[in-house]
Amino acid sequence: MTQPRFDLLGIGNAIVDVIAHTDDGFLDRHDMRKGAMTLIDGSQALHLYAQMPQGLESAGGSVANSCAVAAGLGARTAFIGKVAPDALGAVFAASMRAIDVHYPTLPAPATMVGDEAPTARCLILVTPDGQRTMNTCLGISADFGRADLDEALIADSAILYLEGYLFDPPAAQAAFLHAARLARAAGRRVAISLSDQFCVDRHRAAFRRLIGEAADIVFANEAEICALYQSNDFATAEREAAAEIPLAVLTRSEAGSVICAGHARYQVPAVPTRVVDTTGAGDAYAAGFLTGLTKGADLAACGSLASEAAALAIARTGARPAAADLAALGRAFSPTA
Repeated sequence: MTQPRFDLLGIGNAIVDVIAHTDDGFLDRHDMRKGAMTLIDGSQALHLYAQMPQGLESAGGSVANSCAVAAGLGARTAFIGKVAPDALGAVFAASMRAIDVHYPTLPAPATMVGDEAPTARCLILVTPDGQRTMNTCLGISADFGRADLDEALIADSAILYLEGYLFDPPAAQAAFLHAARLARAAGRRVAISLSDQFCVDRHRAAFRRLIGEAADIVFANEAEICALYQSNDFATAEREAAAEIPLAVLTRSEAGSVICAGHARYQVPAVPTRVVDTTGAGDAYAAGFLTGLTKGADLAACGSLASEAAALAIARTGARPAAADLAALGRAFSPTA
């Protein structure tokens, strides 16, 4: 097995977050429920984007966020995600490359793109009371398939990290399984995030197949792992996970996290902090944990770094900690801590 070029390769939704400040009247005129997250189609997304006040545009998406945080901690990181040849596709690529995440993916051919398949976007409207109203369009990201994989990049990355949110379409499921097999054949490790309880409920059998055949590491919160094993009791679901998954990393918000590796079990406390915005906490946790693994840390130290990264994420507005804070945390981290 050759030394990998990258520590971590993520595959997930390539979403651009567009955050704009507006008033309640704008929400009323566009029939939006304040504070809600609504899925919209491509035509609606293009229309709303044109009507919104100018806002801050930056790369987002769950595993893309994890890759960004891992890069900030000092990991060599790459990402695969599908964008359209439009303005927000260019924003996504530039945002990822600006933070040293290798993003070689070219935009989809123009012939594949219409009003229904723009670059995925989350249009976030912030009213004066601080409430966020989100309108999400998955656009061309929902068309991800096996042809979008970079097989050489997969083989050249120590850990492949797959996003459960992208697991909905059958083509993406097939692509994930193929990517995981490629990574395993190259002697690499495969991690997956379950991402959302409703994703698990819709695709439980497919998730179980992927985990059983090719996953070395699974990230899940309490609701997701209980949904996977159809249990209302976390302790029961944890036992099931420990029996089936080589390395199960289970987060429980303020109760910290539990790491199960065979018969070994580690309980990691949450890092106390002032909670400003919980968006992206799980993404930052996974980034910290995987970064620790690639640096050769033991599982307890990986959990500690993960908790520190999650605390940085929830102490500020937005899905990603400040770059300076991540850099300081990465420099201070000791694999034997």
